[in-house]
Amino acid sequence: MNARISVTELFSREEIDELTTPSDLGGLWAVGSTWAVIVGTFAGVAVSWEYLPTWGKVLMIAAALAILAGRQLCLAILMHDASHHSLFKSKWLNDATDWLCAKPIWNDLHKYRAHHMRHHAKTSLPEDPDLSLVDNFPISRKSLIRKFTRDITGLTGAKFLFGRLLMDLELLEWTVANDQRKIPVGDRNVFDFAKTFIKNSSGAILTNAALYYALKKAGHAKLYWLWPIAYVTPFPLFIRIRSMAEHAGMQTSHNALTNTRTTKANLIARALVAPIHVNYHQEHHLMASVPYFKLPRMHQLLRDRGFVEQPPTYLDVIKLLSNQPMIQKAHDQTVLMDKDRTPAQ
Repeated sequence: MNARISVTELFSREEIDELTTPSDLGGLWAVGSTWAVIVGTFAGVAVSWEYLPTWGKVLMIAAALAILAGRQLCLAILMHDASHHSLFKSKWLNDATDWLCAKPIWNDLHKYRAHHMRHHAKTSLPEDPDLSLVDNFPISRKSLIRKFTRDITGLTGAKFLFGRLLMDLELLEWTVANDQRKIPVGDRNVFDFAKTFIKNSSGAILTNAALYYALKKAGHAKLYWLWPIAYVTPFPLFIRIRSMAEHAGMQTSHNALTNTRTTKANLIARALVAPIHVNYHQEHHLMASVPYFKLPRMHQLLRDRGFVEQPPTYLDVIKLLSNQPMIQKAHDQTVLMDKDRTPAQ
């Protein structure tokens, strides 16, 4: 199944029309509910702080960081959906997502859209701009633990922030992947870099300043720091797990049924690594214009017709992609058996 598959082989024209119709109300709910959880998390910490013992405060901060990082990922997925014009019916509302969702997490809808369209056109192929996120899997369990440790301790996040700074200075080409391509400095001077930085980073600075100001007006300015801390600690971990689940260990092909994975998400997974049904990634790659709230129905149609099987859980995927020693052992045993065979065998 390496050949590209047509959606008309899977669905009727009426089903395609119904599945690909977005909703402004659905988009508003997704954006509004995401920010409601963010506001509620800050409010919960502010209200309960003085009543908790030290250990309770530690647990509450850990929970708040996880929740905020999960909503930061949700903002990234909302930006992703808007890049496909599937979050809202109207173009201006999809583009408004740049300020509502992308800028607060130091991203850019329009740059992301150009990058992401190449990913869809060349998924799993050498030209895929996101290939560096998943091309080294499966790996050993120890290696995966090291990656997760770097994520949760902020090392990955710090590296990402530095890379984002260099991209906004236009010293690196813009990307959301791991590969980095330098841009020659040429005859640019410090004033040129300052203007470039302001042009590219002003949105992130303004939206984060607005968040800080709102918390300060509420009398809890210090709580703002939960936002960047979540961004450099749990957020990179959640991004890595999401990326692994979507494409790591899949075939190199033109077929979304073989180069992309759908993953079963329980409530915890949906809160942290799979917001707004992003776990239905096979379905998304089959028809990228399907809005998030119709992906479960699309998946069920594919299941009923025998095109896809029961998807693995996120834990299943993590286990599958961290079993390199088992794969190597099985390979070594096969080689030994081949050496021991006689021509008659």
